[in-house]
Amino acid sequence: MSGDDDDREEEKLQERIEISPLSEPTYRVTFERDEGQAYRVGARARRVISVTRERPVESPAWRRRLPVGAELTPDGSADVRVWAPRRRRVEVVLDDGPDRAVPALLEPEPGGYFSGHVADVRAGLRYRFRLDDDETLYPDPASRFQPDGPHGSSEMIDPSDFHWTDGEWLGASLEGQVMYELHVGTFTAEGTWTAAAHQLPELSRLGVTCLEVMPVADFPGRFGWGYDGVNLFAPSRLYGRPDDFRHFVDVAHANGLAVILDVVYNHIGPDGNYLAAFSESYFTDRYLNEWGEAINFDGPDASPSRELFVANAGYWIDEYHLDGLRLDATQQMFDSSPTHILTEIGQRVREMARGRATIISSENERQETRIVRPIAQGGYGLDALWNDDFHHSAMVALTGRNEAYYTDYHGTPQELISAVKYGYLYQGQHYSWQKQRRGTPALDLAPSVFVNFIQNHDQIANTAHGERIHKQTSPGCYRAMTALMLLAPATPMLFQGQEIAASAPFLYFCDHDPELASMVKTGRTEFLRQFPSITSLIDAASDGGACLADPGSLETFERCKIDWSERERHADVYALHADLLRLRREDPAFAAGRGRGVDGAVLGPEALVLRFFGDDGDDRLLLVNLGRDLKAPIVPEPLLAPPEGCVWETMFSTDHPRYGGGGTGPVETNEGWHVPGHAAVVLRPRIDYRLNGHQTPPGVTP
Repeated sequence: MSGDDDDREEEKLQERIEISPLSEPTYRVTFERDEGQAYRVGARARRVISVTRERPVESPAWRRRLPVGAELTPDGSADVRVWAPRRRRVEVVLDDGPDRAVPALLEPEPGGYFSGHVADVRAGLRYRFRLDDDETLYPDPASRFQPDGPHGSSEMIDPSDFHWTDGEWLGASLEGQVMYELHVGTFTAEGTWTAAAHQLPELSRLGVTCLEVMPVADFPGRFGWGYDGVNLFAPSRLYGRPDDFRHFVDVAHANGLAVILDVVYNHIGPDGNYLAAFSESYFTDRYLNEWGEAINFDGPDASPSRELFVANAGYWIDEYHLDGLRLDATQQMFDSSPTHILTEIGQRVREMARGRATIISSENERQETRIVRPIAQGGYGLDALWNDDFHHSAMVALTGRNEAYYTDYHGTPQELISAVKYGYLYQGQHYSWQKQRRGTPALDLAPSVFVNFIQNHDQIANTAHGERIHKQTSPGCYRAMTALMLLAPATPMLFQGQEIAASAPFLYFCDHDPELASMVKTGRTEFLRQFPSITSLIDAASDGGACLADPGSLETFERCKIDWSERERHADVYALHADLLRLRREDPAFAAGRGRGVDGAVLGPEALVLRFFGDDGDDRLLLVNLGRDLKAPIVPEPLLAPPEGCVWETMFSTDHPRYGGGGTGPVETNEGWHVPGHAAVVLRPRIDYRLNGHQTPPGVTP
């Protein structure tokens, strides 16, 4: 190539690459010469080796928080970056006033990225992207807020605007937590972050320690559960602005409450999902996903997709001061990479917490315990697992029904004992409902790893009318099972309103356009047909599924809102929960939560005993009887034997009038044992001086 040809080639390169002043981002363009020396633009060269983006030199402390998206910089501009590997041209279009759109061309980077530095940008400015010559303008894949919903413009958000007051908050680890699942839209009549924050002091007084917020990534429509979110980084505009969410977290921390967020990394919702417009490689057809296209975590061009979801996990910890995450349906997060995506997510959460303790809980239908095993032992290094087995066995015990996915549970005392001692009931045995083996070994795991519940959003909604369990069983059995759940060494979780026996149901609801809404309604009806009892209702109805609540109806959503005046009207149920949580927190035997600190035995067809071993023989017995009164003059069970020189005395009973019960008589007498039906009783040892050769305590004159 002649010198003139070199000059012409360089001129063409300079026409394509704008060299910005040093006060703005620049591009270092490296060429190769015959001698192998590298020069910036202006040097004679044969070919381009690389293009490297440089940051503003006048703001050396500034750095991007996320791999893509628009981020405000200290110099009053915005740094914009997207991944669109199959696009030739990308513009960011600023909504600068009515009917005025200002485009700014982004420059290509290696690896399919486009980026640029846009001057004179402020928080609150709205923007979208133009991809090639598409007539549609697209929201930011990493938008921090969608004020008009997923189909509208994105809004520039400055996360540093919020004034935090939680500087002394140290985070939260799993041990000792009492979790509380809530849905912001139905937690209060207003359905906002601000209204929800007003309820937090009362939850703290109740004894709750960690809030688990159902997904908030923005979704279309007026209401929804949140599991079909499409804007991963944008908290739903339905509940307020991003700073309202931050205020909620700040208030929670001020009241001693940790906050973890339920996130969905197994699919993106069907309406308002524009990720594929930027790159189809965010998704893959290599796996069959239950709810749509699987996320590409291990296929071609998977790195930017992985990076986006890992960054999202860290984002909530960093910009919202959250204390962890709950990962939805991890069995649908497919990854054959050497380092599983769950491991990377966990590591990023810990990193962005910057020394604060964190909790990462997960739902996994296959019951894969490697999720919580240490990375050094081949695990993924997360913290907790939802325990459906405890729930399913408890539901069968309370209702007597074991249809559909309850088929492999009988609700026997032995099942409940095993669930308390070992977590999962299925750890590799055959599971007839799925016609395969289910679960992996968990005998060595700490009890706190398992999150136990008798209500959650899914399980309440998976009934014909969204009824809570207290409406499906007797008051006494409900109180007894509540005691078992809250005193067992696993991590207990309540669902919003459970502590007041809320009258509101919790139904499946989502607001879509008419065509999609019809499909969702049909799909929901077919899903519930796995229950023969519900199928009979559907078939008996004149209009098929008309007997079921319409997921797309505003009325369905409104019915699910909690009426907090029931805290006073149902004071007995509230007192039960508060007293049990106090007992769990303050009594040494229950508070210890030892891995092998509890054993149990079957006392009758519907009765069991759990013995919690304390220090120096200061043990506790928890007797649970879901059947009729159990009278036994002789019980050859060593777990019932009191410590030497002691007898058992009642310290707590769910049948106390304070909780709506009829009262509890002596449980152990010289005539034997009397375990009241539909009740749970806690016994503690009391020294009986007569057993030690004294008629009265030593030193006391009769």
